[in-house]
Amino acid sequence: MEREVLKELLDALYDRYDTVDFIADDPVSVPHMFTRKEDREIAGFLAATVAWGNRRAIVRSGRRMMELMDDAPYDFTMDASGAELGRLRRFVHRTFNGDDLVAFVTSLRRVCAAWGGIGDFFERRYAATGDLRCVLAEFRREFFACDHPVRCEKHLASIERRASCKRLNMYLRWMVRDDGRGVDFGLWRTIPASALYLPLDLHSGTTARALGLLQRRQNDWRSVEEVTEALRTLDAADPVKYDFALFGAGIDGGFGPLSGI
Repeated sequence: MEREVLKELLDALYDRYDTVDFIADDPVSVPHMFTRKEDREIAGFLAATVAWGNRRAIVRSGRRMMELMDDAPYDFTMDASGAELGRLRRFVHRTFNGDDLVAFVTSLRRVCAAWGGIGDFFERRYAATGDLRCVLAEFRREFFACDHPVRCEKHLASIERRASCKRLNMYLRWMVRDDGRGVDFGLWRTIPASALYLPLDLHSGTTARALGLLQRRQNDWRSVEEVTEALRTLDAADPVKYDFALFGAGIDGGFGPLSGI
């Protein structure tokens, strides 16, 4: 497919899916429950952490986490007593259980206390390195710098082990992008959208391969770099906006929805 035709197609799909109608059934609806930056950062990180499987189940699990945190995720993270943290042990989403949630909230408390917030860590380390790949590696090391159950490490992807880091990249998309359409938040203003990487998953990967944007078969970090570089040739300033196009077409059955464009 010629570049001009491909761009026209993906721009049309982006316009179709990047709307407030997208929010309700997507994990991004969980941080949208809040207006305060700190709440959105915590809620978004935890919602992204459990973002695998059925989307509606993910949203239910995200809302359940917020309920257990008194619908005040930042204040709970920073101030919850041991007994209040213990309430989180009721939670379960697939293999992410209550002990994992307690460990994650405890780690978030330490990161926020040390850096001022999740966004402060990412923005300061991006300013220092200029490379989100480095920051992703540093964040995982910082996150697990305190005592934690080894089993919970599997729930935070490692770029150093060449994982696709889909959920972290999705979280970064939420926090960094701001196209004025009301889906992503644009909270971390010193990180440019051009630095983001595609949240590659089964749906977006299938569509990207069908369109010739991705040749590699595995959904690993090399594939993330390959497809993101291809998308940068279509929009260097905001390549990850096409996440909406690739994912949306994928969940709607591949090229079925493309015929009407």
